[in-house]
Amino acid sequence: MILDILLEVVLPVFVLIGVGSLMQRVFELDLYTLAKINFYFITPAAVFMSMYLSEMSGELLGTIALFYALYSLILYLIGCIVAKSFKFNKGMKAAFNNSIMLDNAGNYGMPISALVFKGDPLAASIQAFIMSMQSLLTFTYGVLSIQGAQLKGNYRSLIVGFLKMPIPYALLLGILWNALDAPLPTFLSMPLTYAQQSMVAVALLTLGAQIVKYPLRLGRITVYVSMFIRLLIAPVIGIALVYLLGLEGLTAQALIIASGMPTGVNASILAEEYRNEPDFAAQTVLISTLFNVVTLIGLIAIARTF
Repeated sequence: MILDILLEVVLPVFVLIGVGSLMQRVFELDLYTLAKINFYFITPAAVFMSMYLSEMSGELLGTIALFYALYSLILYLIGCIVAKSFKFNKGMKAAFNNSIMLDNAGNYGMPISALVFKGDPLAASIQAFIMSMQSLLTFTYGVLSIQGAQLKGNYRSLIVGFLKMPIPYALLLGILWNALDAPLPTFLSMPLTYAQQSMVAVALLTLGAQIVKYPLRLGRITVYVSMFIRLLIAPVIGIALVYLLGLEGLTAQALIIASGMPTGVNASILAEEYRNEPDFAAQTVLISTLFNVVTLIGLIAIARTF
């Protein structure tokens, strides 16, 4: 089983990440444009099609939302305990919590799900829903935690930023179209399908190009604490919640695997945007992604026992 996971899931993922890293070094790709293509077209298209083709019931959607809310809350509490133990200042506490709560559910988690479950519509829709909630968390809690007192009661920038996100609209439209059981015109379905099919390659190439710009530094203990929580404690929380909520089969497997993703690039983007511990955030993204090669194999093996 371990060899199968390595050959069928892990190596394809990291070959594409490696190619993206190599292309960035050789050609100095336009990361801004790549990120915009992913964020504003390919990912929303994948979310819409996943929810449109979804076999999830309303009850299952609610259960997954509850799972994610509990999962995020537990990680937040753990982050607060660690921050108090290390006596982090307010900025470092925000960066640390973001590093363990904001995972790479999009341009890493979606391709992983597609490879593990071989494009199964239910698994794809579960991961798309998780990614959508992760995006909401990023641009609500993630931004607020960093801005803190800087907002001074003015939430206009936060609201505007939230309304500009395409993923929530894609999620809601996909659910609505599914609920109405309405046919999708060919002139829409074909472009959206092509975008969805391109997601695995484009997302992983982009991720490879993004992480190579961060210089690897191995001396910060707090980075390893973050990685330990993100890659080991978070999946344990996911498994415990699966048991608590009585989930099983493919749903349990998809949620367990989703709980073990590395720190998301958005954690670093927010840190850079607001000049809040950008080096720490960049290192958590890079190192957790590298170590995920090992933890992902074990996590998939465990998930397949459910």
